[in-house]
Amino acid sequence: MPIEATELLKTDRFRVEDVTQQLPGGRLHHRQIVRHPGAVTILPMVDQEHVCLISNYRVSVDATLIELPAGTREPDESPQRTAHRELIEETGYEAGQMTPMRDFLLSPGILDERMHLFLATELREVGAAREEGELIENLVVPFATALEMVEKGQIQDAKTIVGLLSYEAFHRNR
Repeated sequence: MPIEATELLKTDRFRVEDVTQQLPGGRLHHRQIVRHPGAVTILPMVDQEHVCLISNYRVSVDATLIELPAGTREPDESPQRTAHRELIEETGYEAGQMTPMRDFLLSPGILDERMHLFLATELREVGAAREEGELIENLVVPFATALEMVEKGQIQDAKTIVGLLSYEAFHRNR
């Protein structure tokens, strides 16, 4: 159990803390933890057979990744509201139906970010409102193709893999 936390860094989107933990036997141990307000990822089904992925340049890995649209929650914003906002911003689609699928932790060894996964259906195009610096393009593909991309390693983003496999496991086979 943590007994003390000291803030090391604060940014617009996250902060880093040095957390002191008391181990069995009384010894103290320090860990650095990234504290994050939480995020959403959205699985936008354009129709019964097609999903809207995005091609997104990520400066952290200096690569363009194929992903599901996603974004960080604003203060006091519900995950569902974030999902609606991010879907429009990143893809230009508005969802008539936004259904929660599951929550998951991305990298709990160093990060407390909780990701909320939503299924977006009844989509209609309204125009994207991408943030400055976002190098994003829509990539609408058959859902089966998206699964093949996971299998071939063309999709490496964890939230996207979780979203696609969750949908396949729990929704398509019903």
